[in-house]
Amino acid sequence: MDLNQITIPSLDVVKASEFYKILGLRLIVDALPRYVRFECTKGNSTFSIHEVEELPKISGITLYFENENLDELVKGLQQNGIVFKQLPEDKPWLWREAHLNDLDGNHIILYHAGKNRKNPPWRID
Repeated sequence: MDLNQITIPSLDVVKASEFYKILGLRLIVDALPRYVRFECTKGNSTFSIHEVEELPKISGITLYFENENLDELVKGLQQNGIVFKQLPEDKPWLWREAHLNDLDGNHIILYHAGKNRKNPPWRID
């Protein structure tokens, strides 16, 4: 099985689309103002945003985007006005992470894990 696509809700798909373009995703489907789909710069996964009149009342969605040059990416995003809740930091699980929220409050973690994403020292066989 392969993860194909993730879709998140947004109150304003136009503004959300601009935000994710700044993050570096490439727009491949433009059905504004109701829907957009992006292609990730690596791999085969896509990421979509669809318009809703009200955001879900639950929390717990976190989007992870990996980048080998995390610190440089974060600096560039800050220069483009993106505000981070946490700047890049090494974590005990051997990932380097930066945290932010999109315009609808979805939690985003930009990270670099390298081989430790799927093969940490504590991986079971």
